[in-house]
Amino acid sequence: MSNFMDKAKDFVNKHDKQVDRGLEKGGEMANKRTGGKYNDQIDKAVDRAQSRTGKGDQAR
Repeated sequence: MSNFMDKAKDFVNKHDKQVDRGLEKGGEMANKRTGGKYNDQIDKAVDRAQSRTGKGDQAR
C-alpha cells in the first residue's frame, strides 16, 4: 500500500496544475448539484485541498 501512496503523491506533485483544475471542476459540479446552497463550504474545501497538493493552488 505504501508504494501506491508514494506513486500517487509523486503524480500529484508532477501534475499539480491538472490536479488543481480537477478539484476546481469537482467543486463547480458539487455547487451546481446543490444549487449553490453550500457554495462557501465547497469553495473553502477546494481551496484547502488545492493548498495540500503539489506546490499549491495553480488553477487560478
